[in-house]
Amino acid sequence: MGIVTKSALILRDLDILSRMASRNLVKVALSVTTLDPKLARLMEPRAAAPQRRLEALRQLVAANVPASVMVAPIIPAINDAEIERILDTAAALGVKGAGYVLLRLPLEVRDLFREWLMANFPDRYRHVFKLIRDMRGGKDYDATFGKRMTGSGPIAWMIGRRFEAACEKLGLNAGKARLTTEHFVPPHRPAQQLSLF
Repeated sequence: MGIVTKSALILRDLDILSRMASRNLVKVALSVTTLDPKLARLMEPRAAAPQRRLEALRQLVAANVPASVMVAPIIPAINDAEIERILDTAAALGVKGAGYVLLRLPLEVRDLFREWLMANFPDRYRHVFKLIRDMRGGKDYDATFGKRMTGSGPIAWMIGRRFEAACEKLGLNAGKARLTTEHFVPPHRPAQQLSLF
């Protein structure tokens, strides 16, 4: 099982996760959007603060649960300057894996983001949307598989290379946590006769 969350409440199940990890059955990824508490409150007011997420990562690593940090979502001209700092901080905690996702604006999310951006960063509104469109082929969003998470074009390429260079420098993603399915037993079909022996 792979769990992706932004909640420090994952620690409530640390005992279960630790036992599952000892059998190679689970890995956890926590998204860290920013290390700035003020920006975190603006971006994700009801989510765990950055320090709580980092503490959750530290405890997961200490309990031998394969843990990754997700730098997500990356919003150009808002939090993209923090990519390396987030990765560096997570690596210092013992995290071995990392991933990133560029901001995605499907359907009504686009309008909510526009309102949020105008309310919080009116001076950057046009610049942010220009960068987003530069990464999405001139559109606000591109749902194409293989592009929706990482974008395309020079800005997306630069963000991707920065992420990769930081990961390489820090030794992140050197190995991949592979989970096992060896313990899985297919359930019997309802009409199937159970064997006697």
